[in-house]
Amino acid sequence: MNPPWSGRRGRTGCGDRGQIVLVAAAVVAVAFLSMTLAYAQLGYDADRTGAGAVEVASVSEVDRRLTGSLRAAAREARRGGDTPTWQDRRPIARRVAASLDADGDRLERVHAGESRSVVIELDSAAAARWARERCPDGPGRAFGPCRAIDGVVVQERADETAVVAAAFRIRIVSPAESTTATVVPRVVPTLNRSRPAS
Repeated sequence: MNPPWSGRRGRTGCGDRGQIVLVAAAVVAVAFLSMTLAYAQLGYDADRTGAGAVEVASVSEVDRRLTGSLRAAAREARRGGDTPTWQDRRPIARRVAASLDADGDRLERVHAGESRSVVIELDSAAAARWARERCPDGPGRAFGPCRAIDGVVVQERADETAVVAAAFRIRIVSPAESTTATVVPRVVPTLNRSRPAS
């Protein structure tokens, strides 16, 4: 029989306490590992959907709305008493550009409430490039030259001014990322035919 002061009983008590501490540490480690894995999975899903699909969809949505605005402005330009002649191309293009600017401002305000900033501007350089490289032509089309005026592309057709396209620079900034794109909506898509760059 061991006396109460013998070292054997003291070592057994310390061993029990040590095992309890080790078990507690293992439980905490397992719980911490589970929380870390759950957090990593949630972060991955949010990054994947936020960085790619959301911004691409936003550019296509803005492009679709700008296409509708361009077609409405082109119809409005042909309304009125007189048919716009080719000599009237500058005031016609500027009137269409003013209408597109107003619609762009409305779209910017709509997106401002969706945790993203959208800036839409007519792009004169892109419009000039499109007019030079993609002006509608081809067999059976007695069309004249295209001209880019304030970001709007017009074409001479039987001495009349036809609005055919407009170029926009779109910048979208959200908490996930920023996206910049140039889009060129067309009034009548089937009339566009690629022409080799000069």
